[in-house]
Amino acid sequence: MNNQQYSPRGFGMLPPVIKNLLIINVLVFLAQITVEQIYGINLADHLGMHYFGSSKFNPVQLVTYMFLHGSFTHIFFNMFALWMFGYTLEQVWGPKRFLTYYFVTGIGAALVHMLVLWISISGIQSDVTAVMQAPSPEAFSVFLSKHFAPYQSQLSDFIFAWSKNPGSHEYINQASKYMNDLVNIKMDVPTVGASGAVFGLLLAFGMMFPNSLIYLYFFFPIRAKWFVIAYGAMELYFGINQKTGDNVAHFAHLGGMIFGFFLIRYWNRRLNRFTRWD
Repeated sequence: MNNQQYSPRGFGMLPPVIKNLLIINVLVFLAQITVEQIYGINLADHLGMHYFGSSKFNPVQLVTYMFLHGSFTHIFFNMFALWMFGYTLEQVWGPKRFLTYYFVTGIGAALVHMLVLWISISGIQSDVTAVMQAPSPEAFSVFLSKHFAPYQSQLSDFIFAWSKNPGSHEYINQASKYMNDLVNIKMDVPTVGASGAVFGLLLAFGMMFPNSLIYLYFFFPIRAKWFVIAYGAMELYFGINQKTGDNVAHFAHLGGMIFGFFLIRYWNRRLNRFTRWD
């Protein structure tokens, strides 16, 4: 059908996978709040996805991270998008294929994010080695400015003291410890959220119903294919130009879209079971 209009449907008669995913995500989010308030335990430290070089990494986190969220806003928009785009996809694909797609894109998002982290952390570790080959307060300061700018002011007294005695082995060893500690802190930051899988659903909707008009209430209508392209382009831009303080895993979002694209192409080629509305 051409120019099909699409807007969110009611919550009644939700398909089974969507319904259960919504319930599980909400229950886990409530558990996060409850466990932290009562026991002081942050579930993200255990179930959030950690870099594979971190002592906190566990392979099961590639799945469990999808069911944790960092705030009410985070879970609200993820669940809203899951309901909005997943509803039609599960109706078309059926529960089994929809659930397979959801987990493949969610895990794929985690793997792409892990790859980007590996590239980033490998670069930082190379710079640590370079600083230690010719240690100086100036080189240490440049390292902080490049990779850990928020910590530069906290370590300004140390840098000043070191500059008074630049050849001191004590200061050199302490600088090495600071750099390695900062690398470990970066590796220990958990990633949480269903966003990777949700972006996979967004990609799938745009591929299957490219000319459908998406109505997001007070926003103007936009064709699904342009909506997907715009979101993908924004995530790529913000991922490449990520600023200090931006804690969004932009490349994980792109990873969900990439894995979704290739999975749909595989299904189209092998099974030829999709219905397209053009």
